[in-house]
Amino acid sequence: MSFPLAEPEPLAPGTLRVTPLGGLGEVGRNMTTFEYEGKILIVDCGVLFPEEHQPGVDLILPDFEPIKHRLDDVVGVVLTHGHEDHIGAVPYLLRLKQDIPLIGSGLTLALVEAKLKEHRIKPFTLTVKEGQEEEVGPFDLEFIAVNHSIPDALAVAIRTPAGLALATGDFKMDQLPLDGRITDLRAFARLGEEGVDLFLVDSTNADVPGFTPTERSIGPVLEQVIGKARRRVIVASFSSHVHRVQQVIDAAHAHGRRVAFLGRSMVRNMTIAEQLGYLKVPANVLIDYKKARDLPDDKIVYMSTGSQGEPMAVLSRMANLDHAIEPGDGDTVILASSLIPGNENAVYRVIDGLTKLGADVVHKANAKVHVSGHAAAGELIYCYNILKPKNVLPVHGEYRHLIANAKLAQATGVPEERTIVGGNGTIIDLRDGEARVAGQLDIGFVYVDGSTVGGITDADLKDRRILGEEGFVSIIVVVDSSTGRIVSGPEIHARGVAEDDRVFDDITPKIVAALEEAARNGVRDNHALSQIIRRTIGRWVNQKLRRRPMIVPLVIEA
Repeated sequence: MSFPLAEPEPLAPGTLRVTPLGGLGEVGRNMTTFEYEGKILIVDCGVLFPEEHQPGVDLILPDFEPIKHRLDDVVGVVLTHGHEDHIGAVPYLLRLKQDIPLIGSGLTLALVEAKLKEHRIKPFTLTVKEGQEEEVGPFDLEFIAVNHSIPDALAVAIRTPAGLALATGDFKMDQLPLDGRITDLRAFARLGEEGVDLFLVDSTNADVPGFTPTERSIGPVLEQVIGKARRRVIVASFSSHVHRVQQVIDAAHAHGRRVAFLGRSMVRNMTIAEQLGYLKVPANVLIDYKKARDLPDDKIVYMSTGSQGEPMAVLSRMANLDHAIEPGDGDTVILASSLIPGNENAVYRVIDGLTKLGADVVHKANAKVHVSGHAAAGELIYCYNILKPKNVLPVHGEYRHLIANAKLAQATGVPEERTIVGGNGTIIDLRDGEARVAGQLDIGFVYVDGSTVGGITDADLKDRRILGEEGFVSIIVVVDSSTGRIVSGPEIHARGVAEDDRVFDDITPKIVAALEEAARNGVRDNHALSQIIRRTIGRWVNQKLRRRPMIVPLVIEA
């Protein structure tokens, strides 16, 4: 549901204001603010990865605009776990104010600190673990263990006199996790007895019936695929998926293979995970990838990034033969990840490219080499029945996921009017057990493009799409500044129009005629003359060539 733009009234005393700034209607850039008595707590600060219609963009950030002028009021940022869509935007937030405290588990903060080191930022951190309680400003926080596709994930209960809010972060209810750390349903039940006034719950798999399979079910499949492989094995996964990397290491070790990490983020994250004890590596299994090339093909497994078809990631470069390791006949490539919505075409292009090179590509569609890290409908229903929340705000998911989650809540007895399907910028006020929509902010996309943050607009992206899809036409004309008559030109050049420049010979007399008429009418302004050229050639190109290229007229006075 989209709410009309409306500035909220000033926050009433004793009221908790909750505002998602990202993560609703999309899978990424998760960030929610909680405000009470003039102080702000942030939960998560992640990035969204660009889609094909956003050419040249590296990352998309949450819109910090609503809090930019109030950074002194921010008492902390709680990070639920170490995935990029929850921590990736932290460096860009701390660029605005470096001393905002970061609160999270040991692995989560270690991953964030490594990222911040690249930005030359040394953060203030508070390491917490499940069962711990902390007072941060006016917020009483309790951290609860949840199971996800990365170790050390936490839900956070936020207590204020206005009520108790529970944010799950990303979670599932795997009863046989590799690390033995299950979602703490006993803590959920205790919070349910206390009374959860607002439940902010992961929606990613809300439209998937049943229960998410266990991570343990993947291990035997990976071991079987690696055991049957004739030559090299290349496994692509998220660079933070410690459990999946552990399974690959175990399977490789069982079959006498060594493992080499590929990709800067994979090397960095797994080094941290091993140092902290989350990744168990047998002796003499890991090897530097440069040395790995000297091993026999049937003695190596490469663990790489690029499972989402990212153009500059290792796997995409391999598929394009732009990497030192070139897959070929007899090699096995395993994509051990699910598809993030919007990445499907990019992933299938990589699969096609690897298949053309002769590799045997194994992925979720043809083998059970990945399970989701998010709770399916059956698990969410269990949570609703245990917690019995008074109000529900589905988060983390595209619109269909939010709607599906809301319907699950209603099926368990949450009244429809207490189930808020909002969007980024929807302001929810909680008081006396009742949550209501108090306003709607205009939340935009903040694009990271190289070293530029926020400088690229949707209009710029539209221009890039036009350049990529329709081409570019420039027209140079020199006119007499006093008479307006043409001194030289028009000179027309085209790029990406798939036509010889001579095709524009037909339109040149019409441009000349239009400029001569403008001169007779006393038009001397360069901008006005440029617009005349743009309209004249634009109509002709559209009718004659059936194209809408970017047209750049240049009028020079002589």
